[in-house]
Amino acid sequence: MDFINRSRPDSVALETTLPAMGLPAGEGLPFCRELDGIIAEEGGTPTTIGVLGGRPIVGMTGDELASLLDGRRVEKANTANLGVLVHREVDAATTVSTTMELASLAGVRLFATGGIGGVHRGYAQHLDISADLAALARFPVAVVASGTKSLLDVTATREALETLGVPCVGFGTDRFPAFYLSTNPDADSVLDARFDDERELAEFLDAELTRTGRGVLVCNPIPEADEIDRSDWDRWLVGAQERAAGAAGRDITPAILGALHEISDGATLRANLALVRANARLAARLARALPSRT
Repeated sequence: MDFINRSRPDSVALETTLPAMGLPAGEGLPFCRELDGIIAEEGGTPTTIGVLGGRPIVGMTGDELASLLDGRRVEKANTANLGVLVHREVDAATTVSTTMELASLAGVRLFATGGIGGVHRGYAQHLDISADLAALARFPVAVVASGTKSLLDVTATREALETLGVPCVGFGTDRFPAFYLSTNPDADSVLDARFDDERELAEFLDAELTRTGRGVLVCNPIPEADEIDRSDWDRWLVGAQERAAGAAGRDITPAILGALHEISDGATLRANLALVRANARLAARLARALPSRT
């Protein structure tokens, strides 16, 4: 596949779905620049990934990112439709799964995001599982995230990752976090290992990505000061699900998240951005500590 690769050994991949579709109009580009600053401050190279005119770009320039985030509607690229979007030469923002695929193709080993997708609630009646889980089993990229989104079935997602053979390790925690919540609200799932030293974690990631050719999920809980109160969360989620009842397919998660931001008067959005910042900072430190590979 023809793509532009501007990555470096200390690159930290960043997705474009959040700034393109998850933030109010006009706020995506400033937030991307803020993340760039955080990663650069920690000694990493911010490497934002997107698709322009059907050509994937690993390491978008400021002008390219501004073009993608100019307020018009762009497609949402996942591993299933990426080929079609490339073939039809359209612009697209990358989800976690597609960001992993393109990062892996470019040799980027660290990726910072908010929370991965997972198994949706009620999966026994309607099977709905994010492509992010399969991507973690396919692409050797370490994904720094605050677990999976709280609106999903967190316990089932953790079990699915174990079934797929994806190591789930924690930085400063031995419990699987749930995005806005520092731990799983259904059951405090135990992670495969806990790390408290960044250099040791980087050494493990280097060895594991090389050994298996699969990804690793690095769980970094939302900072305590930014965590959502659990009773508020439960109430807001019920209301958001009611508002988003008409959404289907790939539109379900964005619809619920948008409704949550409205119902919570922006509290969930502020928490979301806070955890992304923290994950970008940790990913940059890990990228800097990774042993160099030529």
